[in-house]
Amino acid sequence: MNTPKVIAIDGPAGAGKGTLAKRLAAEFDLAMLDTGLIYRATGYAVLQAGGDPADPEAALAAAKALDMTKIDEAALRNEQVADAASKVAVMPDVRSELLAFQRRFAMSPPEGRSGAILDGRDIGTVVCPDADIKLFINASVEVRAERRFKELQAKGDTVIYARVLEDLKARDERDQGRATAPMKPASDAFELDTSDLDADGVYAAVMTFINSKRA
Repeated sequence: MNTPKVIAIDGPAGAGKGTLAKRLAAEFDLAMLDTGLIYRATGYAVLQAGGDPADPEAALAAAKALDMTKIDEAALRNEQVADAASKVAVMPDVRSELLAFQRRFAMSPPEGRSGAILDGRDIGTVVCPDADIKLFINASVEVRAERRFKELQAKGDTVIYARVLEDLKARDERDQGRATAPMKPASDAFELDTSDLDADGVYAAVMTFINSKRA
């Protein structure tokens, strides 16, 4: 393996997956898909229609009608939509509907790119089990909550750390406990705890691993 064709990044919210994915995509010129946005867009569509994201019928209808080209990504970046996404993501029919989209992206990347990087919760275990590189990025829930709290504050949102912490704990429990594709490291994934690392430290550690696999 010279340049990875498919890189799978999994882990909970706030661990640093998104920042890492962007840097790796730039390093290897890969198409990038934040798969959480697919679920956020589904949850958002249900909310916009006045439905309940916990309603399987409403969630599946939204997933089937989803058109990412018509979604304003900025509208998906709030806690209400994140919570809705975590609810629709536990539904097997919704996951099946969106699984095919993710696999098409990985196998036939847009813009003529030679490969793709996907970040989410089950990329290395379910979506792309044959990915060249599998990463599981984690951090303590307290550190992740602090990062998210500061991020929301920087946006001007009025937030309470304790609420952010409880929301993350609830999302972790749903992601890890769902019957279909629970969040867990692939058996051959490189696991990295980022609790005591900044973005540069995370990138350096991952590049060391990738280069060891390319040797």
